[in-house]
Amino acid sequence: MGGSFQSGYHITGLSSPSPYIQRFINSSWYERHKEPPPAHTVTMIWSLIVSMYAVGGFFGAISVKFFSGRLGRKKAMIGNSVIAIVAAGIMLTSKRANSFEMIIVARILFGFSAGKANETYSISPRKIRGAVTLTLATFMSLGKLSGQFFGLSEILGREELWDIVLCVPACFSVVHVIVLPFLPEAPRYLFIEKGDDKACKKALQSLWGTGDYKQEMDEMLIEQAAIEAAPPKNPLQLLRDRTVRWQLITMSLIYCCNQLSGMSALFFFYFIFLNSTHIFELFPSQGLLIEFTGRRPLFWGAYGVMSALLGDSSYWVPYITAGLIILFIIFFCGGPGMSGASATLNSEIFIQSDRLAALVLMGIQRWLLFAVLGLVFPFLINGLSTYCFVLFACVCLLGCFYTFFLLPETKGKTLLEISEEFKAITLCHPNTAATDSYI
Repeated sequence: MGGSFQSGYHITGLSSPSPYIQRFINSSWYERHKEPPPAHTVTMIWSLIVSMYAVGGFFGAISVKFFSGRLGRKKAMIGNSVIAIVAAGIMLTSKRANSFEMIIVARILFGFSAGKANETYSISPRKIRGAVTLTLATFMSLGKLSGQFFGLSEILGREELWDIVLCVPACFSVVHVIVLPFLPEAPRYLFIEKGDDKACKKALQSLWGTGDYKQEMDEMLIEQAAIEAAPPKNPLQLLRDRTVRWQLITMSLIYCCNQLSGMSALFFFYFIFLNSTHIFELFPSQGLLIEFTGRRPLFWGAYGVMSALLGDSSYWVPYITAGLIILFIIFFCGGPGMSGASATLNSEIFIQSDRLAALVLMGIQRWLLFAVLGLVFPFLINGLSTYCFVLFACVCLLGCFYTFFLLPETKGKTLLEISEEFKAITLCHPNTAATDSYI
């Protein structure tokens, strides 16, 4: 609730109060300059308010490795929540101060907090790590839904409350700051990075219940030995490391496919479809399905279905548009979709020494794609009209082929086994002899 939920909320929460904020920009400008602002000035200021969230997320993603490595996972999450609270305070003050600049600053801080959000992988047991990490995608979707729900005029979507509707997620940040100090640190951080096996065992018992957890600590010991042979890398070192090249290619391609799959084009309409079709009833099935089927079928199957559903050449397609959109959303962020599977993959294919640097790189890519798509998509609509979805279909088809032929299955395997399977990939197909030795 302090990470992906808030990120999702701030993506959609700005759409409902947008006319009120633009009127606030007009009134603020008039009070200062005694004349109404030009239309292009209002548009420029509004564009800054929207895009600065992605800029803040970019810098937050860059800082993940520094804060998580220096402070640990728990303290970094507490600091993250404090930043969100400060941003909410600035946002609430902006209306009284009659300053649209403060809205921009608050959006930057909200984005920084979202870009610096930490992972839940390191505190989850291996058997259910997919289901636990999947909650990131689930709460992201719930955050997007909540952003539009609280923006309804019957709730908080009124002109006198636009500053409050943008600060709703800060309530969860306050809860985080109060509760997190009483929770244990991430076991992997304690054992691998701090070398404190007693604190690690105590944290495991606190999180998972009583037990000796010898098997889990032995796995951490093996991973620690691998890390000592290869110390933690910074992002540039990770980019130059050929042993993780396929992991980086995989995550980069999947992040690109997620952003360029066409979901953003449906974004402003999905709230109506979700409410009318009860699609959120599918969410409890995500964790069970991802552990039952594995990751590869969810990736190539979802990309394949999404690319097919983006077709528009048959005469009967206009009559089932609503059904196609619903199916597309299901495969992206409902039950058997690549959005849920991708939420778990980043934490499963990089060992501890590479993970923070990988999170930085993937975060940078995610926020840059987010910003670029927001700028370019209106021009695509003007230039290509509905044919822009042909580009999205090609992207989904690329994701389907790549994940079907090249992505190794990660279900039920250790990080080192997964790493070795990626090393065994050749230019065209996996080295089956090397892969089979680890299954």
